[in-house]
Amino acid sequence: MNRGKRYAGIAAATIFILAGALLARAQEIPGTRKLTLREAVGLALQNSRDLKLARVQYSVALAEARVDRAVFLPNLYTGGGYVYTYGFPAVPGSGPPAIFQLDYNEQLFNPLLKGQQRAAEDRARAQELELGRVRDDVMVRTASIYLEFAEVRHLIDLMSSDQASAEKILEITKERVAANQELPIEETRSELTSARIRERLIKLQDRSDSLMQQLRDIAGIPDTESVDVESDEAPSFATDLQSAQIGDLAVQNDPGVKEAEDERSAREHLLRGAHLSYWPTAQAVAQYSVFGKFNNYDLYYKTFQRNNFNVGVEVTIPLFAAKTSANVAFAKSQFNEAEITLSNKRQQVRMDSAQQMRETRELEAAKEVARLDLKLAQQNLELAQAKLEDGRATLGEVELDRLDESEKWMTYLDANLAWQRAQLKILQSTGQLAKVLQP
Repeated sequence: MNRGKRYAGIAAATIFILAGALLARAQEIPGTRKLTLREAVGLALQNSRDLKLARVQYSVALAEARVDRAVFLPNLYTGGGYVYTYGFPAVPGSGPPAIFQLDYNEQLFNPLLKGQQRAAEDRARAQELELGRVRDDVMVRTASIYLEFAEVRHLIDLMSSDQASAEKILEITKERVAANQELPIEETRSELTSARIRERLIKLQDRSDSLMQQLRDIAGIPDTESVDVESDEAPSFATDLQSAQIGDLAVQNDPGVKEAEDERSAREHLLRGAHLSYWPTAQAVAQYSVFGKFNNYDLYYKTFQRNNFNVGVEVTIPLFAAKTSANVAFAKSQFNEAEITLSNKRQQVRMDSAQQMRETRELEAAKEVARLDLKLAQQNLELAQAKLEDGRATLGEVELDRLDESEKWMTYLDANLAWQRAQLKILQSTGQLAKVLQP
């Protein structure tokens, strides 16, 4: 009796230990992570490689602008060395040899360099606009992947139901063929319908896996973690803006237009700098040098002085510079090109905006037709089910109506996805995307 109790205790302890190990193992296996649309967009903005590259490119543009601005700030250089001289003390291409030398220079007035500096700053702003464009593209791409993933998941559920209905119809048809109530061709037709549903279901499952991988990649989620979407979430992308308002907002917010404006401003600075190059330029200069007697300074100069200091302003007056007029003509042609490009870009954005509005209206109308078609199919299915309960319809007829309702669901989901993508483009072009998608 005691031995039986002991064995029972050992068995219970073993079961408890195994259960704990299995529970711990289950906790180690990564589960499915459900994301809302805003959460997916937020993760994409944090982890997108394209956005990280755009940020680096913007920092490069800012650094380039700082390099051009540096000539108008104090610049101090020092150095020293030993130079052997035979005869007059001089260093080829430089000043006299010195044991120690300290040089200072700073541009005070140089229109050409100032124009280049301001042009670089304008182009840095253009790179900032490019950063914003990439940010919007990441949000749109993430939302598009998310919405299609949600649609595919819904379609898989529908197709699974369709597969069950098709199998029921095939079973009923086989029974009727066996009872000589249907021709064998009807059985083949039912088998073909079931095979087509199975084929489409396989394609949808493959597409679901591909979209999940894309969503994980853009959101920075590990490949070992399964991802799903919140099926109950119904984001609204509708806008109450009029066509004229959308066109104006598109021109105001389009990154291409802003980049063209910055490029025109940059070339305007270059043109102004080229025009002012006919005027003298001025820079502050200073130099401190320590000379040594071993370079024969005391032999060639009446008075030798070891410590020497020079400070002043260096002015360069252009008397005749053929390059200046060439620079002016070149800058003028570039400015004219930038103005024409800006005008064309504004007109193109207005035309694209109007076309987007027309396409969106057409897609909205198609979505409404698909919605009503689905509603009619649902009512037909309800009517067929009522007839089945009253004995006035067969199960096969009900299942056929169920398949028709599923097809209408698919058509509606496709139409709704196309409309949502068109609305995303309008929100992006009018600068309202962040209000809808950003967490």
